Amino acid sequence: MRLLKTFCLLFFGFPLLTEAQHPVTFFTKTEAALVKKDLLKYPLLSRSYRDIKQEVDQWLLKDIDVPVPKDPAGGYTHDKHKYNYTLMFNSGILYNLTGEKKYAQLVSRTLLKYAALNPTLKNHPQATSSSPGRLFWQALNDANWLVYSGMAYDLAYNGIPAADRKIIEEGAFKPEVEFITRDLQTWFDLIHNHGVWACAGVGLVGIATGNKDYIDMALYGTKKDGKSGFIALMDGLFSPDGFYAEGPYYTRYAILPYYLLATALDKVRPELKIFKYRENILQKALMAGLQQTNLDGTFYSFNDALKEKDYTSNELVTAVDIAWDKYGKDDGLLVVARAQNRVLLNKGGVSIAAALASGKNNTLRFPYKTVEYRDGSKGDRGGVTVLRSGKDDQLSSLIFKYTSHGLSHGHYDKLNYQFYDKGNEILRDYGAVRFIGIEQKYGGRYLPETKGYAAQTIAHNTLVLDEKSHFNGKEETAEKYPAQKRFSYLKGPAVQVVSAGTDKAYDGVNLQRTVYLLDLPGGNRLVADLFTVESAAEHQYDLPFQYNGQLISTSVKYTPFTDKQETLGKKNGYQYLWKEAEARVNDTLVQLTFLNDRTYYSLSTLVQGPATVFFTRSGANDPNFNLRHEPAMIVRNTGRNQTYVSVLEVHGQFDPINEFSTYAYASVKQIRLLRQDAQYTLAEIMLGEKRIIIAQSNSTTDKEASHSVSGYNWKGPYAVYYNGIELR
Repeated sequence: MRLLKTFCLLFFGFPLLTEAQHPVTFFTKTEAALVKKDLLKYPLLSRSYRDIKQEVDQWLLKDIDVPVPKDPAGGYTHDKHKYNYTLMFNSGILYNLTGEKKYAQLVSRTLLKYAALNPTLKNHPQATSSSPGRLFWQALNDANWLVYSGMAYDLAYNGIPAADRKIIEEGAFKPEVEFITRDLQTWFDLIHNHGVWACAGVGLVGIATGNKDYIDMALYGTKKDGKSGFIALMDGLFSPDGFYAEGPYYTRYAILPYYLLATALDKVRPELKIFKYRENILQKALMAGLQQTNLDGTFYSFNDALKEKDYTSNELVTAVDIAWDKYGKDDGLLVVARAQNRVLLNKGGVSIAAALASGKNNTLRFPYKTVEYRDGSKGDRGGVTVLRSGKDDQLSSLIFKYTSHGLSHGHYDKLNYQFYDKGNEILRDYGAVRFIGIEQKYGGRYLPETKGYAAQTIAHNTLVLDEKSHFNGKEETAEKYPAQKRFSYLKGPAVQVVSAGTDKAYDGVNLQRTVYLLDLPGGNRLVADLFTVESAAEHQYDLPFQYNGQLISTSVKYTPFTDKQETLGKKNGYQYLWKEAEARVNDTLVQLTFLNDRTYYSLSTLVQGPATVFFTRSGANDPNFNLRHEPAMIVRNTGRNQTYVSVLEVHGQFDPINEFSTYAYASVKQIRLLRQDAQYTLAEIMLGEKRIIIAQSNSTTDKEASHSVSGYNWKGPYAVYYNGIELR
């Protein structure tokens, strides 16, 4: 009698698995049978199956190239190895759904080629980082390969001869696992999205091959002490609210290995109760990531983010379908799944396809709402607040960022805010400078302008002192000091507000910013922004507004530099800005009106004393044309203590078809600072004959504290009055 290979893992509660019980990573035989039963029943499931089958079938009789690595991202060898692991994974799924051995054979013959190649590899010839790959230019992509190849092997296991399995495990997997857990031990043990992928890859290979050592390293780090590894990554990268330390763009990227390894662990180490860990932290992470998207599903672009990435990406298809199965049906997830227009061939995918086929849920928009997320594993490292108003296509979103730095993908922009309206980015964050997957652009890597410009403070909508970035552009310093929230009120309907501050961005300087999203009687919507800086020493202050649209008019008389342009500065991002125009102003209201799509927006900023207004555009010192050419208005003055009162107003409509324009002029006519001291800030904003008064306490944020200033009486840290009536 042939002895079945077993997973002899000496771990309490870990089930004894036999050869016949493969697969156990992506799905089980029982789950595969459920999928197979409904393959032709639901249109989206059928189409997803046909798409995979059509792609795989064309390779069944072809030789699959497993080339010697030589190219960076976007090059042939990079893309081929990436394609191969996806092909193997899909072929493994088809083997279980059809029972046809030709699909297992495709996986086997491909992995046998890797078994011949991988032991011969040294560091990739295009490696440029401290974590080089072997198959790819960086180890992160090798970890991707392990994730999908490990699952493919498990899926095809029963269709691969035992002799070939030994060759694959020793040749294809062992060199890669040993490379990233030994040669790159420090990298593997990072609390970082790279670490998530690395642990998932080693863990899934461990589960597929029955290697307890691999699984324990994946769970608890190379030293198996729990200070690193998958459990530590579940603890260290998410706040209690599910906010991911590197920002929503990287939530998107890391969520896939989290969910895939969790799916496998749920089967082989059920005692971990991984999907319930930290009060369903994986569910919170997914929903937090989705709440940090625009109407078109693109992720908010703070930190190193690419604006094109949205929730239809493969990572989110995977997470949404698994979450639907593990955490229950959710109308919001169904909206996302409809946009994704494909499902995984697993239980969650079947259930989503069935729900969409029923036609019972016709919700068209993800249920966006005002949200506030703490940052840090304990929720004590600042956070991000998204204030929202309006419905459906008329939604406005104000994103106020007062997080920790964001690890190696963070930017130097404490107290930055962005504004989206009707699905358009109005006040924007540059994101990252990268053409991912395009070989001609530095092999698809992050370009030097990411650190040189995009990460620098001047590329954001927050205050810059002396042309130096926050924390002097030093990551190790920035990571130590998050900003801290002072107060917030998120319930509206007329007033939503959040306030935060930091005294660490610059030595001896305290920054405090409060932003209000106001819906006024009559339908006017605006953002009021109070930014206070306190310093015993004199500094140069630059307050930039990175706006997105066509300049229509401005209140200042400027000198345009049409014949010759100079850069705004020489370093810290300033060297990348063309100075297109300049104006000298004094004790005035600076206004800029611009058009985005078919809506007008006006920026109004109170200038006290002498100041210079610059109109700039990114793209200087950029011989390779890596940067987008984006405009900004920058208000510069000098002094010690300063308070900036600014208003962003949404107004009017432009109709190019019928050739008319309505309410094209700003309503803000005057801004005055009535009081500014250690106790109170009192600002007046005149909208024609209508008066807005914003009153803030600077000495206490106690919700029960009573205040009386200049005839205005209120309780709590702030009050907003419109024509003498307090708004809430």
